Amino acid sequence: MKACLVLFLMYGASLNAQTAGTFTMTGSMTIPRAEHSATLLPNGKVLIAGGYSPAAPGLTVATAELYDPSTGTFTPTGRMTTARAGHSAVLLADGRVLIVGGPAEIYDPLTGSFTDAGAEIPIPIPILSGAAPLADGRVLVEGCANPCNSVIAGFYDPAAGTFTDAGQQFAGGGPAVVLADGKVLIVGGCVADHGTKAQVFDPGSGMFNAVGLMTNGCLDTNTATMLVNGKALFVGSDEYPDPADASLFDPATGTFANVGPAIAPREFAAATLIPNSGVLITGGQLPGGNGQALAEFYAPDSGTFSIAGNMVTGRHLHTSTLLDDGTVLIAGGFSTWPSPTSSAEVYRPTRLVPAPVLFSLSGDGKGQGAIWDATTGLVPSPAMPAVAGELLSLYTSGLGQGSVIPPQVSIGGKPSEILFFGDAPGYPGFTQVNIRMPAGVTPGMAVPVRLSYLGRSSNEVTIGVR
Repeated sequence: MKACLVLFLMYGASLNAQTAGTFTMTGSMTIPRAEHSATLLPNGKVLIAGGYSPAAPGLTVATAELYDPSTGTFTPTGRMTTARAGHSAVLLADGRVLIVGGPAEIYDPLTGSFTDAGAEIPIPIPILSGAAPLADGRVLVEGCANPCNSVIAGFYDPAAGTFTDAGQQFAGGGPAVVLADGKVLIVGGCVADHGTKAQVFDPGSGMFNAVGLMTNGCLDTNTATMLVNGKALFVGSDEYPDPADASLFDPATGTFANVGPAIAPREFAAATLIPNSGVLITGGQLPGGNGQALAEFYAPDSGTFSIAGNMVTGRHLHTSTLLDDGTVLIAGGFSTWPSPTSSAEVYRPTRLVPAPVLFSLSGDGKGQGAIWDATTGLVPSPAMPAVAGELLSLYTSGLGQGSVIPPQVSIGGKPSEILFFGDAPGYPGFTQVNIRMPAGVTPGMAVPVRLSYLGRSSNEVTIGVR
């Protein structure tokens, strides 16, 4: 089926004229926010929800808005059922967004509305909650009271709308990161001021297993970023004015290694992985509570930090979101303590890597996908639809060079099992992905297929399913 690649046309990313390596102001949010959530949707817009804001008598808000990169503007959308801040938001396989940290709810981009998630997730303190999407479509939710003596963990199943207990957990309250093999690394909780607890959850066995301590700090204010080489970078501490601690977790050894310090203090900073480059680290709380403007960049190849310039506005407890065109949206946060800001700005990396692309037989990235049966080479069209368990193959672009992080492929809103991904033979720059057709997909002649990688979604194509 490789010959059909000549029919494909790649989407041309809309790249702005902003100078590389700089921060530029974009439109402002409709209200000031800090400790809100920001979620990139499959349509390329960013959902901004909740947060602390003087716009509400109780300081936390239930309002939400959408950022449109094509216009650089924010517009209101829906209203959460519960006002909240310091919560977590997870994009589900079907394109909806799960909001946890307090009563769980779901945002539907098709209707622009929030509804109850259908299950009570008992996380006692929203600011200490975390959520991580699993390969099977469920979401691991964890959190604890303050102080973090009693950790709660469980699974939310969006297909059933239910929450189930995940069993005993001994570390939590800090960030969680999904590793390349689908396991989840969770940090949080101190051990006699000698380090931070860490454990790995294995969805296959349902077990939490202890791993080495994060020895360069006993704090839960770290950013956590999965690197394309499979390691996880943690940056942050409250030891200002000293530079932030930094460490790498290596899943192969189950240990942390110091790689810092960073250049600047990074308490309550934000970190975003830039494909084929490294990690952009922005903001942080300075003495007195004001926001840090200096940004820096971590390069995995050299293991070093370098200055990435200054944001237009200093901030902490803000959000940083990689957009489809390869730029980064930085929004809100506390700028001059204790007032959050409504300002937002965009960072343009020196190298732009657009979101992944799926190809279609028509060559315009729409309609019948260039997806084939891995055994017969036939396309699962309306005339010959795919069935559950069938092995399918596809090509995509936009995956990181040398990445060990698998993409995610959803068919009809159901996650597919990734069987293989790697260089497409004979087509440099393209990746071949082999998947298993999931069960439970509603039959149809044009069932949507979407690929996601590093939080960004491809265009949508279709296949026939019976």
